[in-house]
Amino acid sequence: MTDETQDPYVAMRSTCPVQAVPAGSGRRPSYLVTGYAEAREALGDARLSKDTAVFFAGKQSRRRLHPAVAHTMLASDPPQHTRLRKLVTKAFTTGAVAELRPYITQVTDELLDQWPADEPFDFMAGLAVPLPVILICELLGVPQADRPAVQRWSADLFAAGEPDVIDAASHAMADYMIGLIASKRLAPGSSLLDRLISARDGDDHLSEEELVSLAVLLLTAGHETTTNALGNALLALLLHPAALERLRVNPDEIPAALDELLRVGSPVSTATFRFTKEPVTLGDTDVPAGVPVLVALGAANRDPARFPAPDQPDLDRNAAAHLAFGHGIHRCVGAPLAKAELEIALRAVLTRFPGIRLAVPIDRLNWKHTRLVRGLASLPVRP
Repeated sequence: MTDETQDPYVAMRSTCPVQAVPAGSGRRPSYLVTGYAEAREALGDARLSKDTAVFFAGKQSRRRLHPAVAHTMLASDPPQHTRLRKLVTKAFTTGAVAELRPYITQVTDELLDQWPADEPFDFMAGLAVPLPVILICELLGVPQADRPAVQRWSADLFAAGEPDVIDAASHAMADYMIGLIASKRLAPGSSLLDRLISARDGDDHLSEEELVSLAVLLLTAGHETTTNALGNALLALLLHPAALERLRVNPDEIPAALDELLRVGSPVSTATFRFTKEPVTLGDTDVPAGVPVLVALGAANRDPARFPAPDQPDLDRNAAAHLAFGHGIHRCVGAPLAKAELEIALRAVLTRFPGIRLAVPIDRLNWKHTRLVRGLASLPVRP
């Protein structure tokens, strides 16, 4: 069995860090970027557009994705992207996240209180999945009774190889958000979603379609990547006992270690869709106009030309330039919240369960199979 903790793009990157990938059926190839320098260049190049509506205009598709999922802020360019991002940025500033830390700690402790003291349990189901779901739902004002369905739809949106499941989940999530927005208009509150509704109904030029799309994006992206980051970070420590023991003994070092853990355990395998608006040269490769470019963030973060011994977590390494959250104008707006969740969760787990270890051999770990994200479906551990 393939060791999915390792970089699957080693051979490709060593041959050429930007390669054409045949599309078949006479279609033009896509270009896959696996080198760090080339990935950072691509992520910051305005000639690579994220406006999928432009790229797919006039093209036939059998997909049934709801427009609120197909055309999100992630699939837009300035000035539209700039305007939409500005509306949500304030909720994820360092100051705003600092105010959330007591609540993150409270939820973490409540979840850990439910863990068994002397038998194996699933870290993903016990903490990595529910913690980010609870937090983003709380931020958006999603009623507690609706949260299991929201989590299920979000998981289905990342079901690789199951287009019908993805399409159905996109409609379920969008329809739910349309209903939630309507109910909040009748009984306004103080959540982030309420503030976005005020922007829609005020002078900030947010259309109804954009409102629904932003809400769906925040709900799904706001917890799926953090869930994967939590599982990947703990696994990296479990596989490297010296690093785990160092952080257990010195938990105040956890904040400084987060960038390295994110680099090793990038929660996103491949950045969302981009295409070239004009010919572009990435590294030594000429990429023609009008073709998709896929940036492999996880592979770039393990490029030995940028990070020596890249598969090993080095807690003394300065990994602040990692690409786990992307780079440029599309860098993850929720990164401060994700890092706060990682820090608080890892500190609590290592403190309360100092002997934590894998409960199964590494080759029996169950990974999600999807091009976009990289994460564990389950992580059995012993306390």
